[in-house]
Amino acid sequence: MDFMKEYEKWLNSPALSAEEKAELESIRNDPKEIESRFYGPLEFGTAGLRGTMCVGLHQMNAHVVRWATQGFADIICAEGEEGKKRGVAICMDCRNHSWEFAVAAAEVCAANGIHVRLFESLRPTPELSFAVREYHCQAGINVTASHNPKEYNGYKVYWQDGAQLPPKHADAISARLNEIDIFNDVKTMPYYDAVRAGLIERLGVETDEKFLANVMEQVNDYESVKKVADTFKVVFTPFHGTGHKLIPEALYRLGIKNLYCEPQQMVIDGNFPTVKSPNPENPEGFALAVELAKKVGADFIIGSDPDADRLGLMVRTSSGDFQVLSGNQIGVLLLDYVIGAKNRAGIMPKNPTALKSLVSTEMARKVCEVNGLQCFDTFTGFKFLAEKKDKLEKTGEGNVIISFEESNGYMVGGYCRDKDSVGAAMLVAEMAAYYATQGKTLADAMDELYAKYGYFSEHTYNLVMPGLDGLKDMAELMRKLREEPPAELSGVKIVTRKDYKDGTAIDTTTGKVDAMELSGSNVLRFEMADGTSVIVRPSGTEPKVKVYVLAQGKDAAEAKANNERYGAWVKSLQK
Repeated sequence: MDFMKEYEKWLNSPALSAEEKAELESIRNDPKEIESRFYGPLEFGTAGLRGTMCVGLHQMNAHVVRWATQGFADIICAEGEEGKKRGVAICMDCRNHSWEFAVAAAEVCAANGIHVRLFESLRPTPELSFAVREYHCQAGINVTASHNPKEYNGYKVYWQDGAQLPPKHADAISARLNEIDIFNDVKTMPYYDAVRAGLIERLGVETDEKFLANVMEQVNDYESVKKVADTFKVVFTPFHGTGHKLIPEALYRLGIKNLYCEPQQMVIDGNFPTVKSPNPENPEGFALAVELAKKVGADFIIGSDPDADRLGLMVRTSSGDFQVLSGNQIGVLLLDYVIGAKNRAGIMPKNPTALKSLVSTEMARKVCEVNGLQCFDTFTGFKFLAEKKDKLEKTGEGNVIISFEESNGYMVGGYCRDKDSVGAAMLVAEMAAYYATQGKTLADAMDELYAKYGYFSEHTYNLVMPGLDGLKDMAELMRKLREEPPAELSGVKIVTRKDYKDGTAIDTTTGKVDAMELSGSNVLRFEMADGTSVIVRPSGTEPKVKVYVLAQGKDAAEAKANNERYGAWVKSLQK
């Protein structure tokens, strides 16, 4: 694509406002900036779109949202009149321009004759997934950039099962977008005209209530909460985002009496003024919550990201300080607890099964083996976990009691098909109350799990590669690891190389090649002589390559040392 020609096209388009044209004029003498904005469109993938908010073809703005929605609308319309009637549910998070983008998407859908159910205000991502299923919609759209910095926004798309779009539909939309002119081929209908025509209806508290009813059906043990309710204390922060209403409500309905919400971070604000990054994986974001927790004597702290699909957790230790539990640790704690709780309550389903992404801790597999459960890996992304869940349950091969990813995503129950911090927060509180009845904290519980199942240590490295050059660097890194694979990492022999792109596993000693169940994703896995797995994959939503080191040892120190051994090799990848 001729980026200067595209730049001039935008600059001269009557679709742009005076402010947008002024923004483009301000970069006229900066060819590098022009190239970064116009060298090509934002790539539409299974995660939809995500980018920084400014004017340009490779950015997030209303024009790109309308264009993407027209492509999606064409796929929905291909389902016929029934698909248009079933329509689309649309939701948004707290970010700047999210409401504007959601309305723009609704107007395009309406202009294409597609019925729209638009949430009246910001809502958690899992509620959008729930709404698609509850109202039997053909599809869903969510305007969110999850836990990215404030400069970002995004556009996630869902299909009729409530999961994010499967690859074949994403490919169809991507192909259609290559045929659509961003200004001339997009249909749109003024919002209030669409409302009057009955093409847009609003969703509100009635959907909240239906969603919460399903969340509360996942409770296993109200009695433990009752026993400790008078002394049990919980701090919650939504990081300025969409968890601000439904998570506290779910905790109150569980029976939590002493809930303290961090007041500054309960304020909805897309600039996230109290944190560098609104990511509950990062301990620095919890500073205000820790201060409050120490003041009130809380047992633990729950945090949800801006679209309330991810959950972070800090727990009080014996010293009175608070430590972050990783996404893997939370997942293992919940898995072990749910197994025990369901067995104690006599509600464990037949063929109980757990799901995890292939980059998540192998400790989960050990928990399942010891307790007689099946454990399956999927590619990263809850659309794959949801797809596997549906397949297992339709065939009767397994009933999934929990699914999780190391990046702080958890899914319980069958009411939605995406990660859900509302349901996870409720379950964490129930779990913590159960351990509190035994005089234990969640930190104590985690220590006991290591002693029972073995010592595991995981670390994720992020090799950030921004800009146009970064995309080339990411592709080159993956090419080199495939075509010139190392024989060892940090002095340890690689015993098996797995390439999930073509689904092959190679024994490096014998050269034997086996086929794997999973294939079709740009992921490499090196299984080491010491039992460690090192996994490399480009992020699907951010300009970086992620390297996961999954190690274990005879004790915590050895597991940590085995993990750290590979840090030098990982850092050598980014020169």
